[in-house]
Amino acid sequence: MRGFSAANHESRAACRGTAPRRKRHALVRRCALAVFGLALSFPAAAEEAAGLHVPSPDWRDQVIYFVMIDRFDDGDPGNNDQGVGEYDPADGARYSGGDLRGVARRLGYIRDLGATAVWITPPVAHQWWNTATRYGGYHGYWAEDFKAVDPHFGTLQDYRALSRALHGAGMYLVQDVVVNHTANFFAYREGWDEADPTRHFELIPDARGRTAPTQPPFDRNDPRDPAQRAEAIYHWTPDIADFGDRRQELEFALAGLDDLNTENPRVRAALRDSYGHWIREVGVDAFRVDTAFHVPEDFFPDFLHADDAEAPGAVRVARATGREDFLSFGEGFGADKPFDEAQARKLDAYMRVPGGLPSMINFPLYGTLGDVLARGRPTAELRHRIESMMALHDDPWRMPSFIDNHDVDRFLAGAGEPALRQALLAMLTLPGIPVIYYGTEQGFTGQRAAMFAGGYGSGGRDRFDREAPLYRYLQRAIALRRAHPLFSRGAPTMLADNAAGAGALAWRTDHAGESALVVFNTADAPVLLDALDTGLPAGTVLRGLFALDGVPDDAVVGRDGRLTRVLPPRSGLVWRVADETAAVPEPAAAPVVEPLPPGPARGDFTVQGMAPGTDEVQLVIDGDLARAAMVPVAADGRWRAPVATGGMTDPAVVHRLVARDPASGAVSTAQTFYADLDWRELADITDPRGDDAGPTGRYVYPSGPGWRELRPADIERVRVLGAGGALRVELTMHGLGNAWNPANGFDHVAFTLFLQLPGLDGGVAAMPQQHARLPDGMRWHRRLRAHGWSNVLFSAEGANATDEGTPVTPGAGIAVDREARTVAFTLPAGALGDPMSLSGTRLYVATWDYDGGYRPLAPEAGSAGFGGGEADDPRIMDDTPVIVLP
Repeated sequence: MRGFSAANHESRAACRGTAPRRKRHALVRRCALAVFGLALSFPAAAEEAAGLHVPSPDWRDQVIYFVMIDRFDDGDPGNNDQGVGEYDPADGARYSGGDLRGVARRLGYIRDLGATAVWITPPVAHQWWNTATRYGGYHGYWAEDFKAVDPHFGTLQDYRALSRALHGAGMYLVQDVVVNHTANFFAYREGWDEADPTRHFELIPDARGRTAPTQPPFDRNDPRDPAQRAEAIYHWTPDIADFGDRRQELEFALAGLDDLNTENPRVRAALRDSYGHWIREVGVDAFRVDTAFHVPEDFFPDFLHADDAEAPGAVRVARATGREDFLSFGEGFGADKPFDEAQARKLDAYMRVPGGLPSMINFPLYGTLGDVLARGRPTAELRHRIESMMALHDDPWRMPSFIDNHDVDRFLAGAGEPALRQALLAMLTLPGIPVIYYGTEQGFTGQRAAMFAGGYGSGGRDRFDREAPLYRYLQRAIALRRAHPLFSRGAPTMLADNAAGAGALAWRTDHAGESALVVFNTADAPVLLDALDTGLPAGTVLRGLFALDGVPDDAVVGRDGRLTRVLPPRSGLVWRVADETAAVPEPAAAPVVEPLPPGPARGDFTVQGMAPGTDEVQLVIDGDLARAAMVPVAADGRWRAPVATGGMTDPAVVHRLVARDPASGAVSTAQTFYADLDWRELADITDPRGDDAGPTGRYVYPSGPGWRELRPADIERVRVLGAGGALRVELTMHGLGNAWNPANGFDHVAFTLFLQLPGLDGGVAAMPQQHARLPDGMRWHRRLRAHGWSNVLFSAEGANATDEGTPVTPGAGIAVDREARTVAFTLPAGALGDPMSLSGTRLYVATWDYDGGYRPLAPEAGSAGFGGGEADDPRIMDDTPVIVLP
């Protein structure tokens, strides 16, 4: 362009990213005007735009801190109570008072943690109180005006101030957006006629008497008006009943929320206009797109790239503000079962639509991180998930990863702090944009507890403690990632795993000539990592970089590029591969294990071998040093030892056996085998049908879909099987649901299994959080709680009426047969303390439902709460008698 002034040349440099960094932020607005002209309007005054618009970062290198506005901090108490009964910090269903000013005033706390971006829940005007469900919209996802800031959260100026503060600190703003639905203003509670959406249609006034959103065209929600019906802004459908039905997933109401007709060009234009507004007027740097699976894939090319002068796509709007890489990442709520990829492929399909969403939240990785690190599942499952995501997705580096969030249980609700530290380290050393859910750094266990003293579940004190152990740990772990780009940009090569259970997991990450070795022991006892093939030359020096509790000692790769180490319990270790070598000592003579016979081991068996020159060997199975037997070596150098198979419950798993010289550390070549246990029936009890009405016989299920039709808490039969010290409990239910595609294969019911183990003292009679005590004088030593999204085994240590006890691993395996209506829980002997027999064990099973806690009970049922009792009555819908195993 001839005739450009020096200032215009500077603006063009800012657009290209070639201007000096210190000048870029100030030049961005000039860049947009010079290149794009005035087609996309900015805030009227230049001073209003200052600090709002900055160039996009490299999203691979960011660490996002996720904030629920209402629960984070209260910067303006004057906006807390809007006068319709929606505000009560003592009630988790109502507002606590957090707002945008509160987020802004805590940015130093977030920045010092190491986060580089803040993702906030939707700040838009929304329904405050749903009279039908008796629940509040404090979370922001029930929009009634997509272009206005909700008064509870502040003003447009407050939002701009947050944006400026973030950008001034070199940080970025991610806004949660909803395109699938508005708030719940109508329903079909008495039925639905696809041919006539006016039949059984009813409007639901909210606490302000409103029966529709206030923003056009979303206010056109009544199909009984021919004009509104013709406009087809909504789908006018009932709640989703079958999440496996793609039409229902796309067009029916999710949890009662009014489903928008996103195929309608008018709806698309209104959504583009609404969300483009926040980019222009506030300076939003990225979108998290809620419920993306419930919107057609082809919606997103239009939403992001539409060439419409009145309502351009979000990417076009962002480019006009100088953002060349405006990131939109979608939520696809669904985790995969072990070694499955169905949900991952569904995510990937959204990212492969030309011009569609460039990124999706990595839910499958979340599910497997929890299974392996919190619940003690085999580390082979996480190896598969990592290898799968690298092979399946073109750009896993820009897919946000997380370990918990506002829709699922907190990690610490079902695991200990060492497991949490491991999960955070794994997330921060793997490809993907790490997301830290607020409160994780303070050890939160409550799903949506507040960080500020006046908020729900805060315990009456602020939680912004920079000296908290987890805060300090996260500072170190985030600093590791930010100091070494190979963790945000490199590719992992998996090196070791355990197919049988908790134990070793290792990978090497490589990028641009740099490499690092990342090693975990997920078990609660020491583990032998033997003959790890590092893929590195012998003598390569490994410099200690990071450990959960400090820095590991340096190491040297042995002959043939292998490394053998004893890993401490619940450890996480990172070494940098140095550009130097060291001498490799001659290895000591290793014991020998004779080859094992082919075929499965049906029960215990004997193994033997040679170890001349030593007095004893250590027989190590699946790396487990805590259970490793010390075997004497005879004068002729021979040794012989039994192998117990009672904990080997999966006949498909290949087990690994080595002999180790405890004096020299030398390890034999591994032998492998698999075990097929002989399960025998210990009990078979028929439970009366239709007795799922609580202890009084007056309880009723919630009124929402999936409960009353299926009666999922009604136990019909209990079979108990044993194999040595391993236990299997198979429950036949009246019906099994699958709302929200639960990872465990069932939903709308939580099973709580209590076990009293023979020969043990102590135990607890209270049923934690269920307002009840065990019958018949029973006291539990192990307690299993499982619903669609959780599966946690507890010991009785620390348990009482309110505290669940201490999480222990390994947890239960879950198998669901929907056709037979059965759910089976399998506990290996190790989960029960390695008993030789189950004789005398007492078992009791109770049903209810769970969502961040056992669902509430009230005199009247709600859409997600049980009815027919008082709040402190027992939360038991159906139960079994106490079963004593022979």
